[in-house]
Amino acid sequence: MALTRTFSIIKPDATRRNLTGAVTKMLEEAGLRVVASKRIHMSREQAEGFYAVHKERPFFGELVDFMISEPVVVQVLEGEDAVTRNRDIMGATNPAEADEGTIRKTHALSIGENTVHGSDSEENAATEIAFFFSDDEIVG
Repeated sequence: MALTRTFSIIKPDATRRNLTGAVTKMLEEAGLRVVASKRIHMSREQAEGFYAVHKERPFFGELVDFMISEPVVVQVLEGEDAVTRNRDIMGATNPAEADEGTIRKTHALSIGENTVHGSDSEENAATEIAFFFSDDEIVG
């Protein structure tokens, strides 16, 4: 199987609690390599654009407010079947339902403050990566 890439965000609840290194370590131990990473304070426009697919959902405003509340770390991850591998190590959205040893079981505070975002397909990963990174910033 070939190396593929996926996109990850370490969310405000994790950066606020200084968990960037702990989360990245779990990603790397799962076989993913960080090939681009930057800490940003997402603007409202960025958050609304990134989560536009959820614009009509009742939680959209709360999600945007949360994502701009503190810095986040956006990352490009590379590995064998990177999307699936990342989603496996992230765990279920609801930390109460996440498997032991996953990022969300270990670090998430709630369904809303669930520590990480990860792309759900290779197509979405490409779109999400391009939203935050130029090609010359990916240096794996």
